Amino acid sequence: MAETSRGAGDRMPGGAAAAEIRRLLQDLDETRVGEEMRALITELFPICRSITGAGLRQSLRIVGRVVPLAVTEVPSGTAVFDWVVPREWNIRGAWVKGPSGEIVIDFQRSNLHVLNYSSPFRGRLGLEELKPHLHSLPERPSLVPYRTSYYKESWGFCVSHDQLEALEPGEYEVLVDSSLEDGSLTYAEHLVQGATEDEILVSCHCCHPSLCNDNLSGVALTATLARVVGALRPRYSYRFLFLPGTIGSITWLARNEAQALRIRHGLVVACVGDRGPMTYKRSRRGDAEIDHAVEHVLGHSGQRFSVRDFSPYGYDERQYCSPGFDLAVGSLTRTPHGEYPEYHTSGDDLSFVENAALVESLRRYLEVFEVLEGNGTYLNLSPKCEPQLGKRGLYDALGGRSHAMETQMAMLWVLNLSDGRHTLLAIAEKAKLPFHAVREAAVALEAKNLLRREPG
Repeated sequence: MAETSRGAGDRMPGGAAAAEIRRLLQDLDETRVGEEMRALITELFPICRSITGAGLRQSLRIVGRVVPLAVTEVPSGTAVFDWVVPREWNIRGAWVKGPSGEIVIDFQRSNLHVLNYSSPFRGRLGLEELKPHLHSLPERPSLVPYRTSYYKESWGFCVSHDQLEALEPGEYEVLVDSSLEDGSLTYAEHLVQGATEDEILVSCHCCHPSLCNDNLSGVALTATLARVVGALRPRYSYRFLFLPGTIGSITWLARNEAQALRIRHGLVVACVGDRGPMTYKRSRRGDAEIDHAVEHVLGHSGQRFSVRDFSPYGYDERQYCSPGFDLAVGSLTRTPHGEYPEYHTSGDDLSFVENAALVESLRRYLEVFEVLEGNGTYLNLSPKCEPQLGKRGLYDALGGRSHAMETQMAMLWVLNLSDGRHTLLAIAEKAKLPFHAVREAAVALEAKNLLRREPG
């Protein structure tokens, strides 16, 4: 059962949470929030994580101090659709000693130096025997790559190509002090209960070792979102998942097929701390409400962005969007995976992630939630010709406002298109107005009995 928070006060349908999010965005202490996310990333950075094991559990305990988590352990050997939960991997140390006896590669200096999921090994090898077990990036010679061997037993080390080229001929002593044993796979979740059982899914992978943007930025943002949403009064329930990549989402879906049917919208979080523009990858459906909501938010952000169609390659959205589930789940990142030179290398360190980028990403996610929470369909209760707004004090309410014309136009558009068929988001898109202006207009008109919100 997911750890649940109920937020502040009674749950309210409609746009109550959307208004709360709008106020929160206006009052957001960006410096404090950015520093809090960086502090969490900094604490998690040194830990050697993988798709199973002690490092993953330790990381989830730390995240659990930010937001309470319900942790699930799934035994090794458990069948999850066409996959099997692998044996648990743990590592205590690993090194390579050169011909002179000095340690030339050391897991203690960087956990990226070990091929993740390396099986245990101890022995002596000549340089030419050792080289097939050494992984480098000739095109980025100063960086140490991140490599894995999850589903094929092997051992190895990762080094910069400069270091590889500098190794001297001779005999090398090698130790990989690891274990591959029956254990379990660990994942965690936090549920914010809303007014309805319909859910918004927010999912991040938490299985990479010392990689800040592709891993920890998503973990920090997801934890922050869970804490923020837990203090709201949402219409939707929100499920925040912290999973090892691929096998984690497959395992969760295999264990929660009925629960997954409640997911109405979802986002996969990764790579949200770099300097690049926001990038949205649409759901498999391509025209789901989440797709329109994100594209609307990005279009009114005033910042550069890009939108891409769904592809069955990437992060865990490809599991949520597999044809047997076809959930409305997209992925909102900054620079996509594999498209920045530091991706899956030692260059993805603490200096690569910027507080300002984390905070901007947080804003975009909250703005998407604002749209989803506030969206709905209304019916004009005075549809024959334009109702007189002045006598109802609606024009007077605009006096002196810097966005008076925008609000006036929003009212006119809402009245014209509130025919029971157009959602507020569709009206905002048609009017080329920000969603919050259209929602606020609808609230004002509803208060004067000119609109009625339709069920659903």
